[in-house]
Amino acid sequence: MKARSVLLVVLAVLCFAWPSAFAQSAATLSGILTDPTGAAVTGAEVSAQLFAAGKTAPARATTDSTGRFTLPLPPGRYLVRISATSNSFARVERELSLAAGDALEWSPRLELERLSATVVVSAQAEPVVVQSSSASVSILTRAEISERQALWLAPLLSTLPGFSLSRLGRDGGVTSLFLNGGNSNFTKVLMDGTPVNEPGGGADFSNFALDNVEKIEVVRGAESALFGSDAMTGVVQVFSRRGSSRRPALTLLAEGGKFATARGAAQLSGALGRFDYSAAASTFYTSGQERNDIFRNASLSANFGWRLRDNNSLRLSLRSAASDAGVPGQTLFTPANLDQHNGLKNFSANLSWDFDTSSRWRHRFSGTESYIRQLFANPTSDFCDPNPPFICDFPFTVRNQFNRAGFAAQSSYVSPRDGLTFGYNVEIENGSLSNFHARRNNQAGYLELRAQPWHRLSVNLGARAEANASFGARVIPRGGFALLLRAGRDFWGATRLRLSAGLGIKEPTLVQSFAKDPCFPGNPDLRPERSRSVIVGLDQALASDRVRVSAEYFDNRFHDIVSFTFCFPGGPCPIAPPPGCPFGYGTFFNTDLARARGANLSLETRPVRWLRIAGSYSFSPTRVLQAPNAFDPALQPGNRLFKRPVHSGSLVLNADFRRMNWNLAGTFVGRRTDSDFLGLGLTRNAGYAKVDVAASYDVGRGISAFGRVENLFDKKYQESLGYRAYRRAYRLGLRFHLGGE
Repeated sequence: MKARSVLLVVLAVLCFAWPSAFAQSAATLSGILTDPTGAAVTGAEVSAQLFAAGKTAPARATTDSTGRFTLPLPPGRYLVRISATSNSFARVERELSLAAGDALEWSPRLELERLSATVVVSAQAEPVVVQSSSASVSILTRAEISERQALWLAPLLSTLPGFSLSRLGRDGGVTSLFLNGGNSNFTKVLMDGTPVNEPGGGADFSNFALDNVEKIEVVRGAESALFGSDAMTGVVQVFSRRGSSRRPALTLLAEGGKFATARGAAQLSGALGRFDYSAAASTFYTSGQERNDIFRNASLSANFGWRLRDNNSLRLSLRSAASDAGVPGQTLFTPANLDQHNGLKNFSANLSWDFDTSSRWRHRFSGTESYIRQLFANPTSDFCDPNPPFICDFPFTVRNQFNRAGFAAQSSYVSPRDGLTFGYNVEIENGSLSNFHARRNNQAGYLELRAQPWHRLSVNLGARAEANASFGARVIPRGGFALLLRAGRDFWGATRLRLSAGLGIKEPTLVQSFAKDPCFPGNPDLRPERSRSVIVGLDQALASDRVRVSAEYFDNRFHDIVSFTFCFPGGPCPIAPPPGCPFGYGTFFNTDLARARGANLSLETRPVRWLRIAGSYSFSPTRVLQAPNAFDPALQPGNRLFKRPVHSGSLVLNADFRRMNWNLAGTFVGRRTDSDFLGLGLTRNAGYAKVDVAASYDVGRGISAFGRVENLFDKKYQESLGYRAYRRAYRLGLRFHLGGE
């Protein structure tokens, strides 16, 4: 009996001691997840995968209304991942080891994913979700680029609302873009935060390939308060891809097609602990449609990131492109030029350091570098007509080099309902042109206030003090708001009203300010070109968010536009005649005034799971108001602004069904003001419409086949007067993908 009692006591002790011993051997991982403002993130999933568990399902927990999670785990080494319900947040991973009885508290602050399609980086000093932005924004993702099999940036952007394209010929021809009625040099172009425009000038998009590009942002409206000079009508920022998979991912592709077109490309990306990488290289060649119409391009791109610790990281991005293009010229009006070539080399680099000093303060330091090298060469004369209008091919050689180097420092205070950012920029611009070298040092300070006085209302106000070596000091303000008029996810979904207004400035080009030609000198007293911009927009979601409609009105007015005054001896002229100029003389002045008003409409819908439809339409009745020095009839007051159509639009259908993806893209461009610049008196370019189609098929085992037909219906049109656009053309290729997740 006593033995039985002792046994019962022992069993009772074991029963009570066993759970206690298990509890002591178990570990606990817990914490609170917050967003960049410090607010709790609810519904986020935290998973912990034991490294030695093979394919065993990871342990999972979901954050509650306070952002807290708790995960009981056996001892071991884990890979912990955090995935928010919204893809607006960057994925967080951490390796950690837990011993028996450990109780680890880990409370990371989730950062907005800068490469997400629902986050905009270029609209404000700090990234925001698109719905909270007061600016007019368009975003293109890697998936859309791949679906359309687009190779070049400019033709892709030209299908977005507000854009018009000018290309002098075909692939490799000098390529410019006009946004919301502004001149081609009124849009600032950034590559991973580095300005790539010429100083005071535009960007030639002719060799801007889309290799290693993850996302493209377009922000319409005057953005000089944040980005300084050149951001008169908007900003285009291109973001390169970042590696994310623990297994390296390698992609190889080869394609070829009509006009002896050939392209090869390779990309390697991945993540190794705290280090991520993505690098790509490509070559492109085409013989073109005419004689002396070749185009060669080689591109290199890389993006490296190193996370020193949570909320402390370094990132380096590099991009280089070198191209050579034959220039047959305006062959609809003249014989082909058989030896003219344009050479272009572009390079950009950005090194940034992002870190936090507290839960409220975040900082960013960055250094930028970009250069452009241009060669325009026409060694011999191929033709010369002795009869009026005396069209001749004159030999010439022009070499230009531009360099922009800058440093930026920015600090932000953030809280759940407001934020304050202040920053400082310094930039050194250099240019070596045919007969002179110029240098310009600029610096600026800026301030931006963001507030959410009501949960449906977001407000931003900012200003910049710009000190420019050409025109002195200027203060540029900007502000706007986004208001949720109606919340809902039924047929009549969310309705948002947004307004943005601001001033823009553009510094003179280096030629306009510093040219040394004694007969045609630069004018060091030029004022900056200025814009006043207002955009009012309404965004409406319908049918449980399956349909999204956006409509906006914009009003831009451009002041002090620089023009060249050409003078003849004995005639009226605002400058004294210099000696030794028998053929005339002149310089630059702020003389012109113009306006651009209009509307942009866009629609996106997914009527069924496998079909997406996106369309846009732009109406922009621009007007030249003053142009006393206009040298061509197309540029006279009363005309529409040069190369900007009143009507334009696009329609894109993408079907992703089983292993196939089909993409149909149609664009139309209305009649626009243009010029032959040959003395023929032509001032209008007819409108056109064209359709491109692309398709891909997933063969399996990482292999896919793809093809694209441009100008499917073989339309004849001119993107610029006298330059034949491509007739129907095609490309076919194979893609091999190895590794990754």
